[in-house]
Amino acid sequence: MFDDDRPEALSAPLLDLANRYGVVPDFWGFDGTHKWVSPGTMIDVLTALGVDASSPERVDVSLQNAEDEVWRRTLPPVLVLREGGTSQVAVHVTDGADLQTWIEVDPEAGGGRREVSQVDLYTPPRSVDGRTVGRATVEVPGDLPLGWHTLHAVSDGASAQCTLVVTPHRLELGADLDRRRGWGFMAQLYSVRSQRSWGLGDLADLREIAWSSGRQGADFLLINPLHADAPVPPLTPSPYLPTTRRFVSPLYLRPEEILETGYLPVAERSLVEWQAEVVRPLSTDPGPIDRDAVWAAKKVALEVIFAAPRSAVRQAQLDAFRAEQGTGLEDFALWCALTEHFEGLTWPAEADDRGSDLVRTLRTELAERVTFHCWLQWVADEQLRDAQRAARDGGMRLGIMHDLAVGVHPEGADAWALRDVLAQKVSVGAPPDMYNQHGQDWSQPPWRPDALARSAYRPYRDLLRTVLRHAGAIRIDHVIGLFRLWWIPQGRGAQEGAYVRYDHEALIGILCLEAQRAGVVVIGEDLGTFEPWVRGYLSDRGVLGTSVMWFEYEDGGFMPPEHYRHLALATVTTHDLPPTAGYLAGEHVDLRDRLGLLTEPVEVVRGHARDERDRMIGLLASRGLIGDDPSERELVEALHRLVLSSPAALVGVALVDAVGERRTQNQPGTDQEYPNWKVPLADSAQNLVLVDDLFSNPRLLSLVAVLQG
Repeated sequence: MFDDDRPEALSAPLLDLANRYGVVPDFWGFDGTHKWVSPGTMIDVLTALGVDASSPERVDVSLQNAEDEVWRRTLPPVLVLREGGTSQVAVHVTDGADLQTWIEVDPEAGGGRREVSQVDLYTPPRSVDGRTVGRATVEVPGDLPLGWHTLHAVSDGASAQCTLVVTPHRLELGADLDRRRGWGFMAQLYSVRSQRSWGLGDLADLREIAWSSGRQGADFLLINPLHADAPVPPLTPSPYLPTTRRFVSPLYLRPEEILETGYLPVAERSLVEWQAEVVRPLSTDPGPIDRDAVWAAKKVALEVIFAAPRSAVRQAQLDAFRAEQGTGLEDFALWCALTEHFEGLTWPAEADDRGSDLVRTLRTELAERVTFHCWLQWVADEQLRDAQRAARDGGMRLGIMHDLAVGVHPEGADAWALRDVLAQKVSVGAPPDMYNQHGQDWSQPPWRPDALARSAYRPYRDLLRTVLRHAGAIRIDHVIGLFRLWWIPQGRGAQEGAYVRYDHEALIGILCLEAQRAGVVVIGEDLGTFEPWVRGYLSDRGVLGTSVMWFEYEDGGFMPPEHYRHLALATVTTHDLPPTAGYLAGEHVDLRDRLGLLTEPVEVVRGHARDERDRMIGLLASRGLIGDDPSERELVEALHRLVLSSPAALVGVALVDAVGERRTQNQPGTDQEYPNWKVPLADSAQNLVLVDDLFSNPRLLSLVAVLQG
């Protein structure tokens, strides 16, 4: 710590209490200065963790309670350890009482019962709540298989359980990627439409793009998060601010691909076709994508298809899907039904409580709508399965690479259903940096580390299992959030936050376990501010990092690609930058100037961009990758040749770069000022590029030849 400059109000007991709950009292600013979190922020963050630190006396009481809480529990709620490791577990029982312990092995790992022996380790008993509590110590054996096991303890007729999660030391790369690198396209799915689309790229388009990409030699197709939005307008354009991260947006469904559509009577079939005719012309409209219009048409069509009879087999499959997805799906579907029910109205306070009498009543009254929203997830699951199968059939080694957003909408389904494990009255963001000197508030409620542990990480596990069902790889947006997040208390500015630490060993371990079971490669988006050891830790666990060429620096210049990490997804650009053609032309400067986002004179910023471009072109020329006066296409291809000279296991190619698009998909720092996440795929002349013509596009084929070379 830095006692010489610590604010007096940050007392030693307050710092002790903060440390127990993972609240970090200080941090280093982007300008290299050491900063202390204000006492008010510390108290607010602790309050969000359910800890009263409002006065010195309450701090002392909270410290005592934290110590006693360990002794009140017979067993800890969860223990996460690596394969082959032993661990000693404290068991708290009435002092002198008999104790029996055993482990129930995960059925997916073979099942069975393992006896557990006690360790001869004396700890003095403790008086807690008027009861003398003793501590026994048992040792978890080191030969447990990977999986979710349960430690049982019985004493004095009472029983307790602890979830034991055994995770792999390292997630192996697989798919022969250690021997031969893989490359793939990166696409914003909604922007890539076909003649048959309903105005927005959908899961049928995904299947076509994936199969065709595989035939061109691609090993993966990275797409934007497909997480669900609210079922009523206006829909949120950003795929990174969903209502839930676990379930899929039905906006991406292709109604004609649902089996029952083919058996509709003529009148009902006509209703579906009429809705398609309303929005299908939007697929060839060069203007911003209109999600609300698309959903209005699809929702009518989907309701018609849902009402059609299902065969006994199909109904059984739907029932099995609902049973498998369990309470999480039922609660999400209920939230969707409630959102429709209260559309245009203010939700009564009672509706915010899942266990209230009102919600129980509405669960019954809205049962048909709940079933409808469960059905939507089932048919989306089928179409995702078909897309992944087509990707592999097309020759991809990985297939679809899904993207997991960092958080959810503060008024969405997860915020409603997972209230027990999401912190209240705080949001996630970022401290000030050189690009955002007031910090960033992303408005998303964070996981509560303590509540996640009490839940044995089941909400996190269930999220991963659902997202990984039909994936070959997954990109974790802002993977640093599994280590720490910047919490901003309600009513405070983004610069007035504090970092809260998470049990990264548990979160990364469970991620590796679920990914290994699903046969999925994991990529962490590890850009931005992070502690130096984090990248090494992720690499040791087999999680790939992210290297974006424009952000890789070494010794004051661009890092030679040969110095990139092997365990990385290396790319020329990312979705928060303009496509490479636009970036080279300085259009990101012009756009920010038009939107009033520059903090320096435009000519100064334009000069910096020109210098950056000249340095990059100089690097390309020094390696013989370009000749004199290269064309835009030649520059884009040379940049990808440069990335291909890296040892990175995966190389990603933005689909916008493959067709010459110049417009950015997302301009950070804007909301309504720019059509973020609404730009349809077009070429350098702003002619739309449809899926039907994508793989005959001369510029794409030329770049593919570079990638195959």
